[in-house]
Amino acid sequence: MLQSWSVPERERDSAVLIIDELTANAAQYGRERMTLLLVLEDCMLLIVVSDSGTAVEHSHPHIAPDEHGRGTGIVSCLAQSTEICQTRGGREVRARLRCSA
Repeated sequence: MLQSWSVPERERDSAVLIIDELTANAAQYGRERMTLLLVLEDCMLLIVVSDSGTAVEHSHPHIAPDEHGRGTGIVSCLAQSTEICQTRGGREVRARLRCSA
C-alpha cells in the first residue's frame, strides 16, 4: 500500500518499522482484537493501531532489560508525533510520519 501511494523508500522503511513495533505491542498486550489503519493526507502518514487491551504493564522480571522495551523509543524517534489513549474498547496508539509522497 505504501508503495502504491508513492511513499519514498526511506520513509516506507520508517513506516514499516513503526507499524512493526506498534502491532507487536498490540499483539502482546491487546488480547483478542487489533486494528491497523493507515491514512496518507497532506504529506503526513497517520498510523493508528487499536487493540482491546488495557493499560500496558511495564514490569517484565523474566525478560532481560536489553531484550525488551525499546519499541516505543524507536517509534518516538521516527515519528513526528505519537499519542496513546485508552478508549472504551481498549487502547489506541497514533503515530504521525512526515512523507514527501
